Amino acid sequence: MTKLSVNINKIATLRNSRGGNNPNLIQMALDAEKFGADGITVHPRPDERHIRYADVRELKPLLATELNIEGNCTEQKFVDLVLEVKPRQVTLVPDAQGQLTSDHGWDTIAHKDYLTHIIGIFKAAGIRVSIFVDPDEKMVEGAAATGTSRIELYTESYASHYHEDRDKAIEPYIKAAKKARELGLGLNAGHDLDLKNLGFFAGCIPWLDEVSIGHAIICDALYLGFENTIQLYKRQLFV
Repeated sequence: MTKLSVNINKIATLRNSRGGNNPNLIQMALDAEKFGADGITVHPRPDERHIRYADVRELKPLLATELNIEGNCTEQKFVDLVLEVKPRQVTLVPDAQGQLTSDHGWDTIAHKDYLTHIIGIFKAAGIRVSIFVDPDEKMVEGAAATGTSRIELYTESYASHYHEDRDKAIEPYIKAAKKARELGLGLNAGHDLDLKNLGFFAGCIPWLDEVSIGHAIICDALYLGFENTIQLYKRQLFV
C-alpha cells in the first residue's frame, strides 16, 4: 500500500505571513493524521521561511504517524536537528542556499563518498534514510552504493509533461523504479504530484512505498476542504 505523507510547509508559510499562530500548524498536522494522512513531512530551511526548527521539535512527540524531515544535509544545523528529533525518516535533498523549492536530485556518483558518510550517521541513529534522485538508472545505481534505505524520485518532469504525453512522461520513472526494486531500495516520490497525475503514476508503479505532497494538497483544500482533499488523494493511490 502506497502511503501518503502530507507536507505542511505551505501551512507554515501562511502562518508566518501574518505572525501569530493562525493557522495552527501543529493542530493542522494532527488533523491531517486524523483525516487519513499516513505521515507528515516537513522541510526546514536555514532562513525558516516556512517550517521553523522549533516546529519540528514540538511536532515530533505529538504525531501518531511517521515524521519525515527533508532538507540539505550539508548544513550542520539540519543534521543536528535530525539527530536530536530522530524522525522515522530523513530525506536528503541537495538544496542550495536560498533555493525557492527543490529542483534536482543528487548526483549520487559524484557525491558517493559524502552521501555514504552522512547516511551512515543517520542510520546509526536508527533513522531510515531516503535520498532525492532524478529518474536516471545510473543515479539509482549510485544511490544503492551509498547504503541508503530508499530513494525519492523527483517527479517535476513527469508532472510538467503529463498532459502532453503521460506514457512518455512516466517511462523514465518506471525504468528508475524497476532498477530501485532490483537493487532492493525502497521507493518514494514527490514534487508537483496532484489529483490529475497521481493516480496514473501510482498505477504504473504499484510497489511505490510513499508519496510526499504538500503544495497541491493545500491549494486543493482551499476549494475542497482539508479533510476531503486528503481523502481524495488517498483514493488516487488505489486507482
